[in-house]
Amino acid sequence: MRVLVTGGAGAIGSHLVDALLARGDEVAVIDSFHDFYPRAVKERNLAGARARPGFRGLHELDVRDGERVAAVLDELRPAAVVHLAARAGVRPSLDDPVGYVDWNVTGTAVVLDAAARHGVERLVFASSSSVYGERPRGPFVEDAAADRPLSPYGASKRAGELLCHAAWHTTDLPVTCLRFFTVYGPRQRPDLAIHKFARLALAGRPVPVYGDGSAERDFTHVDDIVDGTLRALDRCSGYEVYNLGRGEPVTLAATIDALEDALGVRIEREPQPAKLGDVPRTWASIDRARAALGYEPAVKLGDGIASFVRWLREVEPA
Repeated sequence: MRVLVTGGAGAIGSHLVDALLARGDEVAVIDSFHDFYPRAVKERNLAGARARPGFRGLHELDVRDGERVAAVLDELRPAAVVHLAARAGVRPSLDDPVGYVDWNVTGTAVVLDAAARHGVERLVFASSSSVYGERPRGPFVEDAAADRPLSPYGASKRAGELLCHAAWHTTDLPVTCLRFFTVYGPRQRPDLAIHKFARLALAGRPVPVYGDGSAERDFTHVDDIVDGTLRALDRCSGYEVYNLGRGEPVTLAATIDALEDALGVRIEREPQPAKLGDVPRTWASIDRARAALGYEPAVKLGDGIASFVRWLREVEPA
C-alpha cells in the first residue's frame, strides 16, 4: 500500500513511517519543519527512513496550502493518508489560539478535501485526549460528549474530528479518528514532560511540578501508538473514533520516580502553581479499540521510560 504521512518527520510520524516501511509499504512524507523545535531533530528522525527503498519522498510544505497538497496527492496517488501534521500542545495553544485553529482546523480541512478529490481510499486522523476536557471520574469513553475542551488545542482537535465526520458523510471517504493519550518515548519533543524533566535532571536542575504532583496522565509509549495506528489504518471503514492509550493513569509524582530510577540520578522537585488548561487526569477506555482493532498496549511505564533514556543518551551522550 502507498501511504502519505503528514507530519511524518515528527516523533510519532517518523516512528510510523519506519513501521510502514518495515512491513513493505511505500511511504511519502509531508512536513513543514515548523520552528516549534529544531529542524535538525526532525531531520534526524527521518534519516533512516529516507535511505530505504520504499521511501517515496519528503515534501516540505504547509498543509494549509491547498494547491501544493493537491499537487503531492496528484503525483503520488496514495491509497491512504495518515494526517498527523498539527500544531501540538495545550499550554502553547493558550498563547496562540488563532494560530492553532488556523493550522489544525484549516490544515485538516485542506487534507480531507484533497484526499476525497484524489481518490484516497482511507484516511486516519490523529486527534487527542484533550478533546474530552475535564472528566470527574472514570475512564474516558469515546461516546462521551466532547464539547467542553479546556484549551484551544483541544478545541482545534475536536473541530478536526467534526470535519472528518462531515467529509465521510459528504464524500464517502472512510475516516478513522484516533485520540492519542500522552505519548512518550524515543524522539519525544523536547518540550514535553518526560523529555524536559530528563534534560533538567541531567543538568542538575530541579524539575517544575505543577500542582501537588497528584495529577494523573495515561502515558502511552510511542510503540503502542504506532501499533494502534497501523491497526486502525488497515481496518479503516466508515467513520470511527478510538482512544489509543494504555488505560492506566499514573501520577506525575510516580512518573518522576520512574524517571529517577531510569536516569540513576536524584531529581529535585520544584513546586509550581497549577497551569491553566491542564486537567487533573487523563484515562483512556481502550475497550472499543481492543474489540475492533485487537489493540493491546504492551509497554509498561518503567520499561518505556528506560527506552526513552537509552535513546536520549545515544543522541546526546554526556
